[in-house]
Amino acid sequence: MPNGRYSLHDTHDHVLLGEERFSCAPGPAGWRYVSKTYAPDGRVLGTVDLTLDSRARPLRMELRAGGWQVRGGAVDGVAWVRADASDPAGEQAAEGHDRAHGFTGRSPGFLVATARMLRLREGASARVRLVAFTEPVLAPRTLDQGWLLEGVDTHATDSGPLLVERYQVADLETGEQQVVHLAGDVVLAAAGIELEELESPPNAWPAAFGDGPGGEPG
Repeated sequence: MPNGRYSLHDTHDHVLLGEERFSCAPGPAGWRYVSKTYAPDGRVLGTVDLTLDSRARPLRMELRAGGWQVRGGAVDGVAWVRADASDPAGEQAAEGHDRAHGFTGRSPGFLVATARMLRLREGASARVRLVAFTEPVLAPRTLDQGWLLEGVDTHATDSGPLLVERYQVADLETGEQQVVHLAGDVVLAAAGIELEELESPPNAWPAAFGDGPGGEPG
């Protein structure tokens, strides 16, 4: 089970925003990613608990940040409930639903989830519709992204060959692009994200998650 730490930076001026400490591993349902994000002064900013099913769809998601919490999952697209964390009864909770393929957000765990859901072959591309939750208030926003698996490189390591996938990811509304480097179930680098520590090698993605033809998610 990889445990590690990402540093998070502003994508425009590269100011350090904080760090995300995480663990992830395959499990009975599919794959689980758990993390906690800290400000540079050590304050806890938020948490992520994401479980994917055997097709890398969001079986269960829980986010906490800025006094808000969101719980969601794949239900005829995706559905979620956003509530004030100080309202445990959920009397003011707001429900949402979208015919999107999955969720996204600032956490690197969402990049892993989207890449594995798409199951792209090298050189293939796909368009995907996602619901993003923006910190600190976790407000939902639907967006379309284009993903292209540009190449797969092999790097020698002390524990054996490491396959690193290089994706070009574009926001299809704004045209903003980024490059994502992914190995197994760990993001090595992306816009505003740097892997600073990793206690064990990434998990090789289970074959059941990646045996599709690649392309538009079903």
